[in-house]
Amino acid sequence: MVEVETRELAYFVAVAEELHFGRAAVRLSIAQPALSKAIRRVEERLGVQLLLRSSRRVSLTAAGEALLYHGRHALNAVSVAVQQARQAGDADAQLRLVIKPGGDANLLSGILTAYAQQPDARRVDILFGGATDRADYLRDGRADLALLYAPFDDLTGLAYEALHVEDRVAILPADHRLASRDEVRLADLEHETMPRWKGVPGGGTGPELVDVPQLIQLIALGRTIAMLPRSLVEPVPPGIVCVPVADAPASQVVLAWAELDRRPLVASFVAAALTAKGERRPAL
Repeated sequence: MVEVETRELAYFVAVAEELHFGRAAVRLSIAQPALSKAIRRVEERLGVQLLLRSSRRVSLTAAGEALLYHGRHALNAVSVAVQQARQAGDADAQLRLVIKPGGDANLLSGILTAYAQQPDARRVDILFGGATDRADYLRDGRADLALLYAPFDDLTGLAYEALHVEDRVAILPADHRLASRDEVRLADLEHETMPRWKGVPGGGTGPELVDVPQLIQLIALGRTIAMLPRSLVEPVPPGIVCVPVADAPASQVVLAWAELDRRPLVASFVAAALTAKGERRPAL
């Protein structure tokens, strides 16, 4: 079996991301000749060329692209494994919950109250993530739990429990042609300008956004419209109208955690969240 050490993988990822041996060496705090030799050894061991080198530039081969993609995940997995091992053996470990500002559908206060009544309750640190990166907090170990929106957030590799189901609404400027409707359908929105979310492939043809406050301002200015879960735009800001989309699939607010994270302190928090919702504790 061909083996690549974690240290060597980290070296390669740094070079592949920087596409420059000098910058990668500075980032890694090692000498550039030593870094070049390490990458050569990896290529020889794997039997493939990972980088195309010239006097002017460094670029990735197809093999290099593959190793970069999977190498990042492998390094994240090692980091998460180390963190979780430390936390599992730490009697004083705390919980970290990541949410989107305003993205808890008014559930968080009740969940924290229910959790505080658990005999093994710990301190819960609230972290604020962006519109699209909260699931990554779980994958790379920055957080233990997250409130996410399905189907918008990628739940691959995560376990989760649905806490709240709600409809989706079209968010429109008050003078929009559809603003006076009691409801609309997806076909009514087909030719409207929709935003693109930074870091998310695809999307609409409108402006690129990173959070809901940006979106609301641009909608009020008539630059775009959007379709989101109702709770993300309540209370409705002035100059904005929310119209239910009758045939849009419902969205769910879910409490998520890493699929392999079976620590009792995580299970206790999930149990409290379901208690607040009025359900029995799941088996993790």
